[in-house]
Amino acid sequence: RGRVYPSDMSDAEWAVIEPLLPAPGWTLGRGGSPGSYCRRDIVNAIRYLVHNGPVWRALPADLPHWRTVYHYVRAWQETGATRRLHDQLREQVRVLAGRSPDPTAACIDSQSVKGADTVGKASRGYDAGKKIEGRKRHIAVDVMGLLLCVVVTAASVQDRDAARPLLWRLAASYRTVTLTWADGGYAGQLVTWTAATLHRTLQIVKRPDNLHTFKVLPRRWVVERTFGWIMKHRRCVRDYERLPEHHETYLYWSMIHIMAARLARRHATAPPAPGPASPALPQEA
Repeated sequence: RGRVYPSDMSDAEWAVIEPLLPAPGWTLGRGGSPGSYCRRDIVNAIRYLVHNGPVWRALPADLPHWRTVYHYVRAWQETGATRRLHDQLREQVRVLAGRSPDPTAACIDSQSVKGADTVGKASRGYDAGKKIEGRKRHIAVDVMGLLLCVVVTAASVQDRDAARPLLWRLAASYRTVTLTWADGGYAGQLVTWTAATLHRTLQIVKRPDNLHTFKVLPRRWVVERTFGWIMKHRRCVRDYERLPEHHETYLYWSMIHIMAARLARRHATAPPAPGPASPALPQEA
C-alpha cells in the first residue's frame, strides 16, 4: 500500500507479531489455501479498526475488504489464536522486564462503558452508581498492568457478583497467581469464597476514611492505568458489539497493540550482540 496510517505496524512490530500468528490459511481449526491477502495487511486492518473505531464498512478501501477482516477476527477469536497471541506477547514483556513469564499476583477492577444501539437488550443494563447504560468490563491484570483475564457483563451486574467468574477464570488459567488485590467494593463474602473455593487470597485495599483529596492508592493504581491504556483505543471507549465475547476480543487487541510497540522499542534499543572476534593483525617488524 502506498498510504500509511498511524495504526500500521512498523517492521519491528511485525517481526514481533508474525511468528506468533496462526499458519496461513488456518482458520476455524481447518486447513485451507493461504489466502489472497497479506497477513500483515489483515493485522493492520484490525489495528485500524480498534485504534480508530470506525464501523466495519468504513474501513479504508486500500485495506483488505471488511468482510475478509471480520472473518479473520472471528476465526482467530473462535480458535483462541487472539488470546494465545496476547498471552505470548505478555510473557515476552514480562521477561524483558526481568520478571518470570508466569505472574504470581493480580489486581481486579471494573469499568462501565456506554453501549451503542447494536448492543443486545439481554446483555446490557444500567449502572446506577456511574449513571451509565451499557456494559461493564471486569479485568484482572498483573503487577505491570498487563491483561490476564476479562469478563464482560451488563452494567447492572454488581462487581462482587461478576468477580466470581473472573476469579474462577483467573485461577483456572494462571495457577501461579495466589494473591489478588481489589478495592473496597469487593469486600465481604467474596473474600471468604475465594479462600474456601479457589484456595487463593483476596486482599482488599481500602481507601482511608479521612481522605478528602486525590491520592494514589497502593496496588489499585495499576489496574486504573490499564483502563487508561485501553481507553486510548476508540473501539473500546464505547461498546458496539452484539456479543460480549466480541468486546473481549477488542480489549485483547488493544493490549496487543501496546505490547507489540513496547517490545519493538526494547529490541530497537537493545545493544547489538557481540560478533565473532576479528583475526589478529600481524605486528610490524
